[in-house]
Amino acid sequence: MDSKRYFIELSYNGTDFHGWQTQPNGITVQECLDKALSTFFRQEVITLGCGRTDAGVHATEFFAHFNLTAISDKQVANSVTGINSLLPYTIAVKRVFAVADDAHARFHATARAYKYHIHFSKDPFKLDRSWLYKGGLDLEAMNQAAKVLLNFTDFSCFSKSNTQTFTNNCKITEAYFEEEKDGLVFTIKADRFLRNMVRAIVGTMVLVGKGDISVADVAKIIESKNRSNAGQSVPACGLYLVAVEYPFIKND
Repeated sequence: MDSKRYFIELSYNGTDFHGWQTQPNGITVQECLDKALSTFFRQEVITLGCGRTDAGVHATEFFAHFNLTAISDKQVANSVTGINSLLPYTIAVKRVFAVADDAHARFHATARAYKYHIHFSKDPFKLDRSWLYKGGLDLEAMNQAAKVLLNFTDFSCFSKSNTQTFTNNCKITEAYFEEEKDGLVFTIKADRFLRNMVRAIVGTMVLVGKGDISVADVAKIIESKNRSNAGQSVPACGLYLVAVEYPFIKND
């Protein structure tokens, strides 16, 4: 029987999950989503996500694709409420829609954007949603260092070791810090990201903000291609995947 491919857009609070991808040692977003979709559509559904967020990382915009057989467009169009009723409150489906049979949530994404949130004063409402940093940071120096990222493509120094990637090259098009009430938000956009890359970049930018390293040192760290030369990875709680772009999807 012929199957049709669909995209699903969702968001999730990653605090209680061991990341996106299904694994044997902990509950994941993909596991919960696949179970809900399989139950609702009454057939086995296996999703493939636009990326793999780590444990504790959040997503305000995330896409996955999956195939269905013998399902009408009307059933799909009316599925969001039913699927959401089967999911924990920490996962919310926004829409489900048909795409071309070869559309791929991971490989056809042309850009992704993340934000990392830092706050400076203890706030119970930011627990597990932002990183509490106790100290001052030089915003201007951090933004100068962030601009350095735009001059490079090989970011091996910010990648987790022993990853199965064919290249460590990424094209970063945006990278900057902005002030918000009692904190900072780092925004970064690129065609692709390496595992742990954003958290390692923020950790390195914080070293600049503290005055431990200079803006010029950031270029040397990138040129070294050595992970041990970069800063420590900041906690997962402050990281959000906020946008994924596709040539065939009009993002609101």
